[in-house]
Amino acid sequence: MKTWSDPGFRLLYGTTPPRAGSDDELIEQAAGRLAERLAPLPADAIVVYDIQDETGRTSAPRPFPFAGTVDPRRYAALLEARTGRPAIVYKSLGTLDEPAWRAWLDETARDWRVRFLSIVGRPTAGVRHALALSRAIRLAAEHPAGFCVGGVVIAERHTAERSESARMLAKSIQGCSYFISQTVYSPQATLRLLADYARDCRGAGLEPRRVVLTFSPAGRERTISFLKWLGVSVPPETEHAILGAADPLARSVEICRENLRRLLPQAAASLIPIGINVESVSIHRDEIDASAALLRNLAELVAQS
Repeated sequence: MKTWSDPGFRLLYGTTPPRAGSDDELIEQAAGRLAERLAPLPADAIVVYDIQDETGRTSAPRPFPFAGTVDPRRYAALLEARTGRPAIVYKSLGTLDEPAWRAWLDETARDWRVRFLSIVGRPTAGVRHALALSRAIRLAAEHPAGFCVGGVVIAERHTAERSESARMLAKSIQGCSYFISQTVYSPQATLRLLADYARDCRGAGLEPRRVVLTFSPAGRERTISFLKWLGVSVPPETEHAILGAADPLARSVEICRENLRRLLPQAAASLIPIGINVESVSIHRDEIDASAALLRNLAELVAQS
């Protein structure tokens, strides 16, 4: 795998580990199925999410009941062995304090040989925690294991009152080499963020870090509701276009492709290295299959641009 600082596009596939309590055989089967799905796909790496309850982030009811998962590091190591592709492990800080975080980093390097981390803060704003996200990023970036550290970027929270671009600049100084976005269904917010991030990087005399744009197929009302519960902005006209189509999944793939088509020129003009991440937030087979089709579709678009 090339480094995250090279100018080429990076194509990622995002997945969730099996449920907590799954036996070894079931975990192996899940990894085997995913390896088969990824075999013909042009993915450079796999993103393994750290799923948290997040009920403190919103008062809205969760569309799907929360279920914990096996340790993402365990599943990432298994996928790396099965696919020969590196894995990026998400880690939510939760209630960790600094000693616990240092121990987690040591264990991750020693026992799981993880190289790529994407560090996630807490969903509840305005609460003081024992370990600040900025400190956690710096500790990970300075760890002797040489982790390649990334962070999360959410275009929807980039406003005049709270600049996501400024947060990205601060995180890059703290040690982030790349950012993975929340799912994009409202390209205007991402266009504005990319333009402002490029401007702010020029003003600070810093090279923009890679921004990995995430896309997810959604062909069911409940799936779209879950995306919105996660904080994804899905415009009403987009939701109506998908759910009113003869083939909702195919329409969602078309919309994702069109959104990327709009974003690529902005990124190129701003000299921001871009990556693509395709994820499936669904347990339904057709939506999972659509995620593979979407990755191929977006890869073709990138190759043509």
